[in-house]
Amino acid sequence: MFKDFLYTGIGAAMVLKEKVEAEVKKLEEQGKLKTTDAKSFLNSIEVKGKEEEVKFKEQLKSTLKEVIDELGLATKADLEKLKEDLK
Repeated sequence: MFKDFLYTGIGAAMVLKEKVEAEVKKLEEQGKLKTTDAKSFLNSIEVKGKEEEVKFKEQLKSTLKEVIDELGLATKADLEKLKEDLK
């Protein structure tokens, strides 16, 4: 289920990127947007997308840690500590 959600998000982002690029290209071809402006716009969108990806990953990690804590699941560190205690 999680993989499906992740793949859906990635797919939606790719479709959105392609649509934005197509619209920018149309504006450029119609002379309503300069090539340098189009490139600058697309670069700014790409940078913003990468920043949002980093934020999303951090939020996801935080949320998963909360869920693990709430469920009382053992973490890798917990298991390593237990191994050391048993020696």
